[in-house]
Amino acid sequence: MTKLQAQIWQLRKNSFEIGQEYGLFLKKNPKILEIYKQVTKPEIDMRNMEAIYLEFAPYLLEELHGLADTLEVSLAEASALFSGYDVPKTKAMGCTTWIHNDVYTRNYDFSPLLYDGIFSLIQSKNNYASAGYNLQLIGRHDGINEKGLAIGFHFVSNDGYTKGVSPWISCRMVLDQCATVEEAVKLLERIPHANCYNFSIGDKLGNKAAVETSPEKVKVRLGQDSLACTNHFITEAMSCNNRANIEGSLKRQRHLDEWSYPNMQQQELFDYFRADSSPLFFTDYDNFFGTLHTFSYSFKDHFIMTCLAGSDKPLLVDFKKWVEGENISETVLMGNMPKA
Repeated sequence: MTKLQAQIWQLRKNSFEIGQEYGLFLKKNPKILEIYKQVTKPEIDMRNMEAIYLEFAPYLLEELHGLADTLEVSLAEASALFSGYDVPKTKAMGCTTWIHNDVYTRNYDFSPLLYDGIFSLIQSKNNYASAGYNLQLIGRHDGINEKGLAIGFHFVSNDGYTKGVSPWISCRMVLDQCATVEEAVKLLERIPHANCYNFSIGDKLGNKAAVETSPEKVKVRLGQDSLACTNHFITEAMSCNNRANIEGSLKRQRHLDEWSYPNMQQQELFDYFRADSSPLFFTDYDNFFGTLHTFSYSFKDHFIMTCLAGSDKPLLVDFKKWVEGENISETVLMGNMPKA
């Protein structure tokens, strides 16, 4: 088995200082910096990027300024590496979410080669406090905010790919600014998306939605008692953007749609998703389809449960208490990637 590790960050700072923390992390982990140099463009259209971020999330520009300051590089270089704007096409990735019984549960499936290995709890005066896994440093794979809104992204295709905002930055914007599914939908309808992604969203009011986004349009699929979200579009208007082969995604969707254990609670759901014997857990890491982490949030109890693949010690966080100022003692998450 190959070891996985993620640092746990607890930051109660302003946006510029948060960016400085990212820069310090990169100085201590130069391999991550080199990887992002290989997978991003050397230059992006700064005028367009700044215009978009000034409109939707000016505090992210402050984070990039802090990051550039610590790395001693230009804002343009830091933005090309970490803004999440005009990122080259990514390979297909997994991700399965089920919102059921007042619990948001999700597996993130991809390759450890492009995994920051950071789980952040962040509180800034500019935005809602949030917790989630970092991607490209300032973005989020998934997460929860202090208003009880949970979100995660699901790759669908590169159909219509264009310059725009990556889904991990969209997740970050939603966590920072939105208190309800309705607010999140309105924001996702406005963001200029680079390619085709689903966003699975739930809030403490019991609302659930899969937001299907492409560079051309956005459609919303609402959930009732539960909502499953995988890696294909379901609405008629968006299904033409699906990849040719979506059988694996369809299989996971059907499995959750036909779920026969309606009364499972958070711990049971979390354990089901993270078990390497689960039909929702994958080990094809060499082909960018291995489960890297499981994330769960109880809208009723405010508890986060999360772990890396193969972990025997999940992290449990009372997020309400954390927002009120009570830090957790854990500093790292450990896991092991099971062999196929």
